[in-house]
Amino acid sequence: MSDSDRRSALAALVAALPELDWIKDAPKVKRLSRDFHWFSPVLKPQLEHTFAELAVRPRDEQELAAIVAACAKQRVPLNLRGGGTGNYGQLIPLDGGVMVDMTRLNAVIAMGQGTVRAQAGIRLGDLESHTRPLGWELRCMPSTWKLATLGGLFGGGFGGVGSINYGPLAAPGNVLSVRIMTMEETPRILTLQAPHALLLHHAYGSNGIVLEIELALAPRHDWIERLDTFADFPAAMAFADALARSPGLVKRQIAVFAAPVLDYFTDLAQAGVAGRHGVISVVGSESDALLPSLLTQHEGRNALHFAQGENTGHSLIEYCWNHTTLQALKTDKTLTYLQTAYSPENYARQVLEMETQLSDEVMSHIEFLRDMDGALTCSGLPLVRYSGEDRLNAIMESYRSNGVKINNPHVLYIEDGKQGKVRADVVAMKRACDPYNLLNPGKLRGWEVRDTLPDVHIPGVN
Repeated sequence: MSDSDRRSALAALVAALPELDWIKDAPKVKRLSRDFHWFSPVLKPQLEHTFAELAVRPRDEQELAAIVAACAKQRVPLNLRGGGTGNYGQLIPLDGGVMVDMTRLNAVIAMGQGTVRAQAGIRLGDLESHTRPLGWELRCMPSTWKLATLGGLFGGGFGGVGSINYGPLAAPGNVLSVRIMTMEETPRILTLQAPHALLLHHAYGSNGIVLEIELALAPRHDWIERLDTFADFPAAMAFADALARSPGLVKRQIAVFAAPVLDYFTDLAQAGVAGRHGVISVVGSESDALLPSLLTQHEGRNALHFAQGENTGHSLIEYCWNHTTLQALKTDKTLTYLQTAYSPENYARQVLEMETQLSDEVMSHIEFLRDMDGALTCSGLPLVRYSGEDRLNAIMESYRSNGVKINNPHVLYIEDGKQGKVRADVVAMKRACDPYNLLNPGKLRGWEVRDTLPDVHIPGVN
């Protein structure tokens, strides 16, 4: 489509739907076209000049359906955004078009016994505020839960706080179903049960528009947030591992930070953490009294300790997962990060080996979790002193050479990052739900080779 044709198509959208909340002011549209892709010095220059041309905030599904139908008729690309807290340029349009802000579609639709169904635009913090008084909480949530939406977590997230118990979001039993809208001139509304619902997970909104998600919940606990510090990294890692492996100790979060990562947490400086290695944990109030003994065994000391919501500053969760990267970048904008996945069989050895091998330019940040099969393991979000893309690639190869998987956060294509390969079923979902390739085009490598892939039947979809 030529530039003049595109301008005409966009004008036709607004003219056809004048009652919608259109955002035409260029600076506002550009702001809505941003996420945290700038964590990556590789992605930043690739994406700094790519924006939507128009934005809109639908108030309900009917308005969203009208937008979708009009864009499909005019063949105008459409991207979805929630809280904009992703790190991979997930929502950033590569081909202009319309940015749809989903945050007004934010209702809790239904609560069951240990389940909840909510609209994709609800913020995770608001969702948990609804479930906790009823005795339930989210099984996993990112460190950005105050801003991140349910649809954003599903479309581009992994897991986070709670994954020490329930694994990543994609682990069987966490997501129960999704309700979606197709990107067609006459949009269809479909409901997919797990596991087919997961075909839209971590697909950056490229193969269907998620309207609602049904999640399994966890029983609510009263949580204690802790920061414990250590003189050496092996002791910190051993304490965290012992806590993770203790089946009777109730926990929601365990993260390990090699020095000098804690030095970047300037808001915590008064706690005397400079130069120390640290462990942030969130433990059940019923288990907290047992932690001092475990801490003494590993020659650590407690620096911070408070009940959830008791402190006046940030939750300690907001120093974990990719919030660690954000906190560090506030102080040193030359840093970047990686995403590593350790082997359940020997994660502790791998972590210590990589810390020894790369500590001059890589600062270890380890998150404990259960993998897709329920095995205890670690993932890493280490801070890297960035000196160039070639060196960054060499560091990633060092991890791979030691049996550590890299989920590359410095790439645009979905398959080059976490998914790791072209999946015929993910592409089949896009072919069925987005036949004109209008949803976040350019992010799914499999679309380019769709005619070479085997047909995959998805019940109720194609």
